Amino acid sequence: MCSDEEVMRHFPKTLSEEETTELINRLKEHFDIYGYTYFAIDVLETGEFIGFAGLKNQEWESDFTPCVDIGWRLKKAAWGKGYATEAAKACLDAGFQTFGIKEILSFATDTNVASENVMKKCGMKYVGNVQHPAILNDSRFKHCVVYTQYS
Repeated sequence: MCSDEEVMRHFPKTLSEEETTELINRLKEHFDIYGYTYFAIDVLETGEFIGFAGLKNQEWESDFTPCVDIGWRLKKAAWGKGYATEAAKACLDAGFQTFGIKEILSFATDTNVASENVMKKCGMKYVGNVQHPAILNDSRFKHCVVYTQYS
């Protein structure tokens, strides 16, 4: 999924198998520290892995960080079926109710209309734009939009 150019078009680059393994290891470490991370999403009826969604602490420098961020990534076959919204709503609920987080933010490149729509469907509110350091010199993106929701 992370090596699919279409899936990763709103990210700085696709990931190799090694980079994906490193991402998974960083997410496991995050879970060990905080008790939450980006978790696998499976279709309940079939058990098919279709992506991930969850919460992660973000510490890169901006007016909105440090913060807890909600994010998701799905393989193409799962797009447009409501899975991202369903998973994001469950993650928001868990963040507020289980982990006691007071505010959760979400970031997406200005070109990622689908993710911005998920944010809106979850009841998140637009609070501004930010220049994410990972896309600073990437001519495909101007900035990231930022949405928030409070408990």
